[in-house]
Amino acid sequence: MVRSLALSAFAALALSTPAMAAAAERPIVIAHRGASGERPEHTLAAYERAIDEGADYIEPDLVVTKDLVLVARHETELSDTTDVADHPEFADRRRSKDIEGQMVSGWFAEDFTLAELRTLRAKERMPGIRPANARFDGLYQIPTFDEIVALVRAKEAETGRTIGLYPELKHPTLLLEQEGIDSVDLLVRELQRYGLDKADSPVFVQVFEVRPLQRLNQLVDTPLILLIGPEGGPYDEPSMRWADLMTPSGLAGIAQYADGIGPFLGLVLNADGTPTSLVADAHAAGLKVHAWTLRKENGFLPAALRSAGGPQADGQWRQLFGAALASGADGFFTDNVKQLVGLVKAP
Repeated sequence: MVRSLALSAFAALALSTPAMAAAAERPIVIAHRGASGERPEHTLAAYERAIDEGADYIEPDLVVTKDLVLVARHETELSDTTDVADHPEFADRRRSKDIEGQMVSGWFAEDFTLAELRTLRAKERMPGIRPANARFDGLYQIPTFDEIVALVRAKEAETGRTIGLYPELKHPTLLLEQEGIDSVDLLVRELQRYGLDKADSPVFVQVFEVRPLQRLNQLVDTPLILLIGPEGGPYDEPSMRWADLMTPSGLAGIAQYADGIGPFLGLVLNADGTPTSLVADAHAAGLKVHAWTLRKENGFLPAALRSAGGPQADGQWRQLFGAALASGADGFFTDNVKQLVGLVKAP
């Protein structure tokens, strides 16, 4: 997440966080693939648990089936998050694909119809870090975007509060180039069908690419977020580097087609836990900042914040969460909704 961070700096920031949070608008809590610290990610169970724990938004990563249905998976390749490898009837679907410069072998969502995907079951993607989640392996189907919207609306009726959606389109340019699948168009149709294409809709659409966001900006008024990685640049614009896009002039350019940025947390915090200039620079350009990803296990924490017990044990996550909140960002993706909600909604 963040390299070699100083524990003393984090501890001091964590102590100051409540007062700083009270002085600013409360950041939103975005359930990263649902409550994925407690249930296998991108399942209706993970989304519902996140909602019940107080998440403001739930985040489905969207891929596309052969028959053009948007479904939620972390990647188009299915073997890490489903039992597809245990289905001999699909053995001949295994193939290799170039995914943005990396050769990946496995089974891909775009090679299956929705009916075929319905025969698969979800499994925990990181059982070594989250062995308790593996208890739920085999219980849940891959949800469609329609089912996720239906869940959100049912929970809104139950709770009386607005629950936001934060979908990410996975590899839209690559899908169009390799498979002729226009996931931007598919998502636009769904947003319009559900009345989620307005500027005040409780939705953010996020992509790690520039041109798909520019298209979306022409087609819907839904708030848009450019995701930003720790190194490299957007796949669809090889001449662009994330570092250049995070300069004041780069951020001003992003503001022409997006409403905010979703940066890697290490771009928001310095090595000592103090804020970088990114949040202030983005705010000056009129952009929101939603940083990713807050997690509590040792395996995701900087060395200075790890506790005994191996990668699956809880580390000193409160220091990291506190430093993140003190950065002034407008929201955070987290696998651990209950813990982050407890901090941001504390009196």
